[in-house]
Amino acid sequence: MTEDAVVDVPDRDLLTIGAFAARARLSAKALRLYDRLGLLSPAHVDEATGYRYYRAGQVERARLVAMLRQLDMPLARIAEVVAAGDGPTAAELLGTYWADVEARVAGQRTLAEYLRGRLSGRSSEMYQRFAIETVDVPEQVVITEKRHTLADELPAWIGASLGRLEAAARECGGVAGVPYVAYHAEVSMESDGPAEACVPVADEAAARAWTERHGRAWETAVRVEPARRLAYTRITKAQVAHPQILAAFEAVEEWMAAEGLTATGPCRELYFADWEAAGAEDPVCDVAFPVS
Repeated sequence: MTEDAVVDVPDRDLLTIGAFAARARLSAKALRLYDRLGLLSPAHVDEATGYRYYRAGQVERARLVAMLRQLDMPLARIAEVVAAGDGPTAAELLGTYWADVEARVAGQRTLAEYLRGRLSGRSSEMYQRFAIETVDVPEQVVITEKRHTLADELPAWIGASLGRLEAAARECGGVAGVPYVAYHAEVSMESDGPAEACVPVADEAAARAWTERHGRAWETAVRVEPARRLAYTRITKAQVAHPQILAAFEAVEEWMAAEGLTATGPCRELYFADWEAAGAEDPVCDVAFPVS
């Protein structure tokens, strides 16, 4: 006899897994999975046979779990939603998850459009939207923080690390130039850099003393950045998002090749504007390569 067969129910308010599955419009296999994942446990399990029994009141929860799984919601977040029960808390949890999904899909849509442009041979059209210039930057003393990070963690780390370094610079004579992030190797979902956040400081001795006292927690260091010529393009806050920023980097590289220039250091993003106050179309960042 199988678990789905007709059996004597220990409590007339209980349903066999087969009867409950029919009411919930789910398979018995799905219900066993939900039990194993801790999302929906039977109301009673017969110790002798191992048969599972459910109450009619569990039908709505079973259907909710099934629908949340259709949204590709991770199991841990499904558990949070069903634990919250019906009400504004559960609705807010679902809303937060779906906002994350829409943001991810929007990024994937933009990436797909970017890749279609490249694959169809329209890269030059994309690059022509960027104005490339050069600028000479004098020698600078910078206080830095280096980290191996993947692309999904990069934006949060940039904001946090530059914030820490700017606070440190204010204790070391002040911020003496545009903060930037240098990439010593590719940062993507497969490659973790490292990336290096850098803030120019006015007082080298004070900066070195600060790192001696506080720098170990964040792998902070002080170094002298030599005078450089940068080839750069200025982009808006909206263009900083991946993959738009990739097109900006590639546009600068294409321009460098056409001009016979060679990169002499890691590419970088210079953040010269107040990020929080800037609108989507406001210029906030220079994408640059040191060149000779």
